[in-house]
Amino acid sequence: MKNYIIPQLFILLTLFAGCESFVDGWDESPNSATEATPALLLTNSQVATFSVYTGQNARTAAILMQQCTGVSDQMYDVVQNYNIGEGDVENEWQSIYESGLQTPHTLINDYSEGYPYYQGMAKVLMAMNLGLAADLWGDIPFTEALQGLEGEEYYYPHFESQEAIISHVQTLLDEGIALLNEPESANLIMPGADDIIFNGNAEAWIAAAWVLKARYAIRLTKKSETDAIDDAVLYLSKAYEAGMVNSDANLNAYFDGSGNAQSQWWDFENERGGYMRMNEFFVTLLKDKSDPRLPYYVSENGDGEYLGATMGETSSTGYSYVGPVYNSPDATLPLITFSEAKFIEAEAQFRKGNTDAAASAYNAAVIASVERVTGEAIPDDYLAAEASETDASISLEKIMTQKYIALFTQPEVWADWRRTDIPSLSPYAEATGVNNIPRRFPLALSERTNNPFSPDPVSIVVPVWWDE
Repeated sequence: MKNYIIPQLFILLTLFAGCESFVDGWDESPNSATEATPALLLTNSQVATFSVYTGQNARTAAILMQQCTGVSDQMYDVVQNYNIGEGDVENEWQSIYESGLQTPHTLINDYSEGYPYYQGMAKVLMAMNLGLAADLWGDIPFTEALQGLEGEEYYYPHFESQEAIISHVQTLLDEGIALLNEPESANLIMPGADDIIFNGNAEAWIAAAWVLKARYAIRLTKKSETDAIDDAVLYLSKAYEAGMVNSDANLNAYFDGSGNAQSQWWDFENERGGYMRMNEFFVTLLKDKSDPRLPYYVSENGDGEYLGATMGETSSTGYSYVGPVYNSPDATLPLITFSEAKFIEAEAQFRKGNTDAAASAYNAAVIASVERVTGEAIPDDYLAAEASETDASISLEKIMTQKYIALFTQPEVWADWRRTDIPSLSPYAEATGVNNIPRRFPLALSERTNNPFSPDPVSIVVPVWWDE
């Protein structure tokens, strides 16, 4: 069904009943690890996070946010038709818990002494996966959810409120930053090539962690706007101090293009070609702005045109798919970026009434996004039209619309829309599921039926806590 890129950690346990002296030592394969090392667990945690953030969760968010359109099979029947049921999110639930959370949890538990950098990186990755899980489902299990090996009392974990989960996210990030700030001499071994993302650069991890803290601070604008924006500004100042000063500091998902290590967008189109295409709304938005990212975000159709499908279209013929910057075997997919940091700053400063600072941060965000995607300097005409705002011209509409464009392929776009209702999106009128754009995932069927502490089912149009 899905070509996951998560590597497996194999343990070879061969038991022999007789001839022990003859076969002594033959059951120990030099090519099969008998225990999971911190290096193996770190790499596995990272590729698991890549899958969680760039696979079906990202595709679903892109369709719901009308950047893409489901035109066939489950991408039309389930996602485009808002027919997302309990059985449709089983893979996503299992992937987050079994790999995105359990693997870094194992690293943290098994290597608690002498490995502060490995621990710190694991805590940042765990925070990323935990935060996304809460964004998708609202209330979820956490504190007891990863303790199954410690006794039957943990087989059925209690659910925690989304408010509590976000607090856990912030605590994990604080702990991760503190661990990554320890001296190199505190480490028995140093992360290196096993850290696919930053090659063992602790400062880069610290900078990304502060941006992630800002992401989950600004998430709470509907709950306590003043605290949300003040915290976001503070966290971003720490991120900039730590080195988040340009796109070179981005936390990305990397794919080398070989075997199972291929971009999830490329892999999906090759495995399930024609299931989804670009959405007319998003393509038109890019065209109307003469956006230089258009040929990078959107592929040409057979006639050499950039053409998005309308919602309700059931044929992929003639319509564009995701463009080459993401739809290639070895694509680099953004997860936490300098551009996002500047958009968060722009929003926070705008809400504080600091429109001059908001305009400056917004301009920097747009420039960074365009130059990251195209690999070239932003064109003068686009700079003048879209990245030269002043204190008199900046608006929340402009900030969030450009962020919507910049964060294409990232689930964060769905979270932003739920908070701000920007851009203005009309639901698919002919949807056979719910009659509005979904605001959450339903709880996975296996969890609801097997865990007696599962909450009662909630409609997918009911807001999660921070969206209320």
